[in-house]
This record gives sequence, C-alpha cells and structure tokens, in this order.
Amino acid sequence: MRRATIFSFYDPQGIVDDYVIYFLKKLSVFSEYIVFFSNGPLARDAEDKLQSVVQKIIIRPNVGYDSMAYKAGLDHINFDHNNQYDEVLMVNHTCYGPIFPFSELFTEMESRECDFWGVSAHDEVVPNPFTGKGVLPWHLNSNFIAVRAHMLRSKYFSHYWAELKVASNYSEAVLFHEVRFTKYFTDLGYRCSVYLNTRDYGAAYPLMMAVDEVCKDRSPLLKRRLFFHTPEYFEEHGTDLPRALRILSQSSDYDPALIWKNIVRHSRLRDLNTNAALTSIFPDVRLKEDTAPRNYGNVAVCAHVYYVDMLEELLSLTDTIPVPYDFIATTGTEEKKKNILEVVQGRKNIKNIIVRVVEQNRGRDMSALFITCRDLFLDDRYDLVCRLHTKKSPQDGKIRGGVFKRHMFENLLYSVGYTTNVLDMFCDKPWIGVAIPPSIQISYSTMGHAWYNNKEKALEIKDILKLNVFFDDTMPIAPYGSMYWFRPQAIRKLFSHEWKWTDYGEEADYGDGGLAHVQERLICYVAQDAGYATEQIISLHMASWNYVVMEYKLQKIGAMFPVGGFQEQLKILSVMNYSSVKGAFYQFILASKRSFKHRCPFLFKILRPIYRILTFRRNR
Repeated sequence: MRRATIFSFYDPQGIVDDYVIYFLKKLSVFSEYIVFFSNGPLARDAEDKLQSVVQKIIIRPNVGYDSMAYKAGLDHINFDHNNQYDEVLMVNHTCYGPIFPFSELFTEMESRECDFWGVSAHDEVVPNPFTGKGVLPWHLNSNFIAVRAHMLRSKYFSHYWAELKVASNYSEAVLFHEVRFTKYFTDLGYRCSVYLNTRDYGAAYPLMMAVDEVCKDRSPLLKRRLFFHTPEYFEEHGTDLPRALRILSQSSDYDPALIWKNIVRHSRLRDLNTNAALTSIFPDVRLKEDTAPRNYGNVAVCAHVYYVDMLEELLSLTDTIPVPYDFIATTGTEEKKKNILEVVQGRKNIKNIIVRVVEQNRGRDMSALFITCRDLFLDDRYDLVCRLHTKKSPQDGKIRGGVFKRHMFENLLYSVGYTTNVLDMFCDKPWIGVAIPPSIQISYSTMGHAWYNNKEKALEIKDILKLNVFFDDTMPIAPYGSMYWFRPQAIRKLFSHEWKWTDYGEEADYGDGGLAHVQERLICYVAQDAGYATEQIISLHMASWNYVVMEYKLQKIGAMFPVGGFQEQLKILSVMNYSSVKGAFYQFILASKRSFKHRCPFLFKILRPIYRILTFRRNR
C-alpha cells in the first residue's frame, strides 16, 4: 500500500527525543510521506534531527490537541483528492515503538477487509467516566488510526472534520473526537477493524490496564502514560507494567534507553518508581552467570569519617567491592586524618587513598562532599562512587540509630556477590544515575511526611540550580541517611554550584530546614534533571523484614476503614479537607454505598443513580 502519515507531536520544552526519531524511521519504511506537526515551538536541534526521517515539518499553535493537528494534516494533503495514497495514518507521540516490528502490524492489517483500523481500542463503559452518565462507546484509540482511500476521499470524512469542535481540555479532546470518531463512521456503514481485540483481555482499556498481556501478544506500541499515570489507578486495576518490561527485555529488541531518556523528563519520581517498580532486591550471590568482574570504569568510595572508631566497620563493607577502587575520606582534624591513613594503608583492592580535613563542621557530611571534595567529582575521573559516612545518630538512641545505620550500610554494600550485583546493575542500566536504599520506615515516621519543613528551601535551591523537574508532593525519593551510589555526571549540578560554608547553619542549628537536609532530598531530583532515573536497592534479608513490617502497618491502618479498595479509602481520608459536617455526611454516603453494594446488590442497583448524584461533584 502507498501510505501518508500525519504525526502529531507535543513536548512542553520542544525537545524531540530519540524515541520519536526511531519511531518515525521505522514507520517511514511503510509510509512514503510523513508530515510532522509540532503543537508548539521546537528546540533548536529538533528540526535537524527530523529532516532525515520526515518529508514535511509544520509548527502550529498548541490548540485543539491531536485532533486539530490531524485535521491540519488532512487539509495539507487535500484529503487525498489527487488519489495518491491507499491509506493515511494518523499517529501521535504518546507511545513508544515499534516494540515489535511494524511489519507484523501492516502485514496483518493489509489482509483484512475494512475501511479504517487501529492498533488498539477502548471497550464500552457505562456510565461514561467523562460525563458521569450515558455510555462511553467502544472506540479505536486515537494514537494510531489508519483510514483507507474509499473512506478518506468520501464527503462524509471531510464533513466530519469540518464540523469538529476545537477542544480546550483533555476531556473535551476525548469526547469531541476520540470516542466519537469510530461510532460516527461505523454508523454510516464503514467497516472498522482493530489489531488487538479488546475483548481478548477482559479490560476496558487493554493498552493501559492489560499492558503485560498486550506485550505478550506483540503489540507494536507501549503507552508512555504507563510510566507517569497515577499509581492508584494501576493498583485498582492490577496493571502490571513491571511484568510487561520483563517480557520486553526477553522478547523485544527495542532499546529501553529510548524509554528512560524520555520518560525521566516527564514524570514525578515517586510515580515513576512505583509504576515501573524501580527497586532491585539482590541476593548475596552474583546473578550474572559469568564469574569475571565487568568493566565498571573508575570506582571510588567517598566517606566522611567523623567517628574514626567506625572506620573498620565501614571498610569491612567496602572490601566487598569486587574491583580496585579509590578510597576518599574527609574528616575533622589532622589527628583523625593520620589515624585514617594508618588504618587504610595496605587494605586490599584500594588503589589510591585521598584524605582531606574539612575547614568547618557546618553541614557535616554534605558540606564535606560538595565543598571539600568538589574538585574530585568535576573532572570526570570517576564513573561510579559509593557515598558513605560513619553514622551513629546519637539523637535517636543506640537501638533505633543502629537500625538506621544497618539500613544504609547493608543495602549499599553487604557481600561480594551483593555488591557485584549493584555494579552489574549500573552497567546494564546506563539510565540509572543514583542507587539508594528504600526509604527508612522501621522506627521512623518518614512515610508520607519526609519533606518535613525542607520543601520551601528545596524550592529555592531548585530555582538556583535551574532544575526542570516536578517535586513529589509529600515524600521525595531521596537517600535518607545521605548514603548512596551515584554517577558523578548525574549530580554534577550539585558539584558545579559553588557552595559556601556559611550556606550551612551553625552546628547547633543542624536539622530540618537547613541546607544539608535539603541537599539530601534534592540528590535524586538533580539526577532526574540530568536525565537519570533512581533505583532503590535492597538486600534479601532487609527486604523480608521491611516488607512484613510495612504490610503489618498498612493492614492496621486499613482495618480502621470500612471494606473498600485503596482509592475508596483515599476518598474517605480526603474529606478531612472539608468541614466536619460535610466530611461526616460524605463518609456516611460512601460507607452505606459499600454496604449495599456487597450485602444487597439488588437494592444497590436501585439506589445507584442517587449515589451517583451525591458523590459525582466530590469525585470530580
């Protein structure tokens, strides 16, 4: 078939990432003419990158979402009244692909007798979730639709686009075009087909809800929204993106770096880490079958040694690094420096020893890293660094402080096999810039509150460093305890800025709200700004303990609610934002709704319209 493609693109920064270029390059094999519509300005180098894979670039205002770009594209080719094409594709930037070869898609669809077709579809839903009433009809997803010549050049097709309303928000874009298009033309008698049959999956929106099963069926498209959509939605529907990614790693040759380079720019870290399960649980034996260490580049340990009596404990952990490394230490006095050198000299696997005395103790381990060691991590001499410090946490008491210390130490370096697995992960995943232990939650009240009073200052530093990222609302992804593995280039902005000792509070003022605690919470967001994701790493024995404790805490909290899923429980809690009277009323409505639904389904069916009226405004 002779094809033309109308490609609709939008990026708030005008950046055309490599996944778009790859998509268009592979699509160009099956489409002789591609017109690229950018709904907004493009970055400087974007047009140069596009020239080799598209025939026409048109920049238009960001008005009307994809449907208006498609309309402009159809006008551009004059609805093919010159009879040039057998098929016109309307495609947008919201998917990665081809995850599996486009040849499979086009070969299959060329064999089908139809007037228009799509890769995937959305099943009928009652009531329509966008209006709260009526029916959301079965429809093709608008990210990839093909229209054949008979329909393309018909008066009905041009009439549809002539009367199409301009959407001013996402809901209108869906209602005005996406859910209308399929029904409009099937009602006129045009034949529709879909590559992935919706009804095979038992989910209304398989490309999102059943992504793992769709990947098993070799879908050429993977939705970008899977990585940054609200995790509560996926939890409710059982969406298993991590399984989908495992399937792709085993059966697709698509380069995952194309995904990560793009998605890190557009996500909140907490949502991304949850949806994609960016947590690795490593055993004490190496997972790679080969026994020889790989080329990890130049590795260093950078430790702030305030308590010299803890140095042996720290070195017993760094001894598990399977390759020679540099040992960098900062400390408070010349006497401590001398003691450190005596202990470290002759230690196995240590290539070079650098010990520096800090000028002041303001900022503790943070200022020691970003001021005293600044030059060491700006000259690209190291590829990977493990940041440690001698942690006692005397303010928390010996037992609780010990829990915190082991949570840091034993999830970063534990055994030769475990540490080798961490280094292998950095080799296998070049998009990971920082590896951190999971958030400490045993004996510490971090869950949901870990910004404490650091967020205001963090926003100030965000502007100073010109970080183009979204902060998570209540609990940042961060190396609590200030120990982590990192690529120096991932957090270069923290080293590039010339911090001063006076930026940090006096020793007596050390605590939340001060620069040191703020920097701790910024590390992963600085890496995100540089294009890197953050991976949580945890050892098997720590994972088993942390999981059962967290499960226990969650079930105790969950038992305080009426029967219901996580989203329903969140709705109940959200009434705290209302007055007590409104909140109590709304909670009563939800509780009675659940009770009738589970105990008296027949009565619930009768009362459902009333419940819908009572809760619709709040649900919006």
